[in-house]
Amino acid sequence: MERIVTRYRVALDQAGMEEGDRVAILLRNCIDWIAFDIAAMANGLMTVPLYLQDSEANIDFVLSNCGVRLCLVESVQRLEAVKPALESGGTLRQIWVRGNSEVHEQVCGSKVRRLGEVLDLAEGDPGPIRCAPKDTATIIHTSGTTGRPKGAMLSHYALLWDAEAVAVNIPPLTNDVFLSLLPLSHAFERTMSYHLAMMGGSRVVFARAIETLKQDISEVRPTILVAVPRLYERFYEAIVKEASKSSLKSWLVKKTVAIGWRRFEARHGRANMFSQMASLLFWPLLERLVARPILHAFGGRLRVAASGGAQLSTKVSQFLIGVGLPLVEGYGLTEAAPVVSGTTFEDSFPGSVGKPLRGIETRLTAEDELLVRSPALMQGYWNDPKGTASAIDEEGWLHSGDTAEFREDHLFITGRLKDVIVLSTGKKAAAAEIEAGIQADLLFEQSCALGDNRPFVSAILVLNRDHWAAFAGRHGLNPDLPNAQAANAAIMARVAQLLRDHPEYAQVRAVHSQVQPWTVEDGSLTPTLKIKRHVIQERYRSEIEALYAQQTSRRSSGG
Repeated sequence: MERIVTRYRVALDQAGMEEGDRVAILLRNCIDWIAFDIAAMANGLMTVPLYLQDSEANIDFVLSNCGVRLCLVESVQRLEAVKPALESGGTLRQIWVRGNSEVHEQVCGSKVRRLGEVLDLAEGDPGPIRCAPKDTATIIHTSGTTGRPKGAMLSHYALLWDAEAVAVNIPPLTNDVFLSLLPLSHAFERTMSYHLAMMGGSRVVFARAIETLKQDISEVRPTILVAVPRLYERFYEAIVKEASKSSLKSWLVKKTVAIGWRRFEARHGRANMFSQMASLLFWPLLERLVARPILHAFGGRLRVAASGGAQLSTKVSQFLIGVGLPLVEGYGLTEAAPVVSGTTFEDSFPGSVGKPLRGIETRLTAEDELLVRSPALMQGYWNDPKGTASAIDEEGWLHSGDTAEFREDHLFITGRLKDVIVLSTGKKAAAAEIEAGIQADLLFEQSCALGDNRPFVSAILVLNRDHWAAFAGRHGLNPDLPNAQAANAAIMARVAQLLRDHPEYAQVRAVHSQVQPWTVEDGSLTPTLKIKRHVIQERYRSEIEALYAQQTSRRSSGG
C-alpha cells in the first residue's frame, strides 16, 4: 500500500495539482480508490467522491461546483459522465482512466490518460505530508430538498475523530476481515470499512457486485459486515421464503426466533430468565438445527453485522437478532462525519439507534428535531454559505432534519422534517423533485412520493379528471378503473418517461392512482396547499403496503 500511495502522490505532483485543489474519484470499491484518496489527502488536496451509478447531471454539477481539476474514472464507459465538465472550459484538466488507453483519445482527446501509464512514470520522492488536522480532507455530497447535491466539507481531524469514537463501540481486530460492499463514496462505508479497518490493521476484501454477494460472503467469510438495511431485509425475505416451503420448517424458524429473542431480552435485563426457563431449554437444539444453518449464509464467523444509512425495521431486527446475528445499528449524517450514535451487543433496543457516541452531544428542539454537536461536524457546505448557516446554528448545533425521541437514554428516530426520502438502501431522493417531475405533465393533478425505509420509491397519484378521460380513451382503458393492470402499466410508463433524467434510485417503481383530488377540507392539504405527507401515508396505508408487497412478490418469482 505504501508503494502505490507514493506513486499516486508523485503522479499528482507531476499532474500539477497544488495544495487545496479538488480531485474526484469515480471508481468502484478497489485498492486504487483508497490509495488515491490517501495520496491526495497527504498532498494537501481535497478528494471529492462520486457515486459510480449517479446521474450524469449530478456528476457534472459536482465536478463544476467544486472546481475539480482531476478525476480518476473507473472505465471508458463512465467517461461520458465527466466529458461535459472536460469540454465546458471549466477547471477539469485531466482524467485518469483504468482500462484500455486506445479508446481514450477518441473519446476526449489528449487530456485523458491511462492510469497504468500515469503510475509507470511516477518515480521519485513526494516529500513530507502536506496536510494539517484542521485542513479540509474531503467534500462528500448529500442530497438536499432542492435535489441539488450539497458538499459537506470534512477535515482530517473530523474523519479520524469519528472513526476513533466508533472504535470504542466496535473495536477492530488485526484478524478481522471486512467485506466492503457499500460504495466508498458513502460516508458510512468510508468510516467503517476503510478508516476503522485501518485503525485495527484489519483486512478488507471488496465485494464484486450485489449479484455475486452470496458467493463473495461464502468465499471471504467476513468477521465484520457493514450494510444498509435493504441487504438485511433481503436476507430476511430469503429466509422466510425458504421456510414457507414447509409448514414444519416455518414453525421451527418462528419458534427459534421467538426463543432467541427471549434470550436476548433476558441478557439485557428486560425479561426474567427463570420465567422463560422451559422454552429456553430448547435453545441448544434449535440453535444447532435452525439458527446455525441460517447464520451460515453470512459466512459462519461473523462477529459484527452493522446496519446504517437508514433505519432497519423492528420486525427484521428482532428476527435477525432472534436467530443469533450479532447485529448493531447506528445513526449518522454525512455532515457529522458521519456516525452519531450506535447500539452495542451489551446495550441494544431494536428500533433504537443506540446512544450517542462518546464525545457527541445531542438534544431535541420543541419540534423534536434532533440536534448534534461534536468535534467531527463538517466545516460547512462547499460554496454554500446560506446552506451552512441554516444547517449549523451560532451555538454549533447541527440541525439534522430528523425528528427523534429518547427512551431510557436510547435514541429513536421517528421521522423527517424535510421531504427527503431515505430508502432502505441508504440512498436519498428529494420527494419534491420527484413530485415536480410528475406534475409537469397535466395528466397528474397531485402526487405524493413515498419510500422512507423502503427498497424503492412509490407514489400516490391524483389524476386530472379531464386529461385522464382523454388518456384512457386513447389507450382503450376504462377511466373508472385507474388501478386496473393495463391502466397502471400505462400510467407507470408515463411516469417513467417524466423521470427519465432522475437517478436510478429516484425512479418511481409503483403507483396507486385516483381521480378524487386532495383538499384542505379533507385534511390532506395545509392552508397553503402543501400536502400533509403523514396524513397521506396513514390514509393510504393499505394501498402502500400492497404496492410493496406486489413488487416483492414479482421479484421473488422472477417477474
